[in-house]
Amino acid sequence: MERNWDPTVKKFFIKILNSIALGLFWMIACAIAGLYYQLAYTNGKPVIYTILFYTIMFVSLFFLLRYLYKQWKNE
Repeated sequence: MERNWDPTVKKFFIKILNSIALGLFWMIACAIAGLYYQLAYTNGKPVIYTILFYTIMFVSLFFLLRYLYKQWKNE
């Protein structure tokens, strides 16, 4: 790998890697909460848990996308 990269290219690649890492972290966290802890579907438990799970999931997705938009907008 090249040692003397252009600083703007390095910043661009760091933005790409950070965006992918945050997106994967969000997806894995939602999958674990939804499937492992069984919050994504109702199996004889109150529906409020499922509603809260999906509400928190979509609100956190909104904040993640807003954060990524602000990161990519800054140059």
